[in-house]
Amino acid sequence: MERSEGFPAVARADARSLILGSLPGARSIAEQQYYAHPQNVFWRIMRELFGIEGDYATRCAQLRASGIALWDVLRSSVRPGSMDADIQIASAAVNDFAGFFSAHPNIRTVAFNGKKAEQLFVRFVEPEVENHDVRFVALPSTSPAYASMPFSGKLKVWRDALAEV
Repeated sequence: MERSEGFPAVARADARSLILGSLPGARSIAEQQYYAHPQNVFWRIMRELFGIEGDYATRCAQLRASGIALWDVLRSSVRPGSMDADIQIASAAVNDFAGFFSAHPNIRTVAFNGKKAEQLFVRFVEPEVENHDVRFVALPSTSPAYASMPFSGKLKVWRDALAEV
């Protein structure tokens, strides 16, 4: 079975917050863009909170300028389709967080875009993270698969969590 491969982090060295997903879905991989699925509300939330808009390159540049880094917990994994539940844990390869945190010493908030990202981080990364100045916050997934919370509810939780950015 073919592996899904993630992307490099979108980050500047002075980033203060890191938003983590699990692994890009099929649409994102096909377009080589984080959160490319048209019904994923990640970029809509970023527009509401930070005024981020434009084409993908412009949005990424604005995200970096806002002190926000964007990445995924997994570098790669076997996952048929785009559902987090289909990630085959035995095949999971984790991104280099020791290197990331070393290169981004101002990170004070790690926000998880959905439960799977948080679960993967706790399982594979947290035991190796020794920076106690970092606040970890779980956020509702922006994925269209998480439809039990309306956009307004997601926006409020994200706004409250990232207010200090």
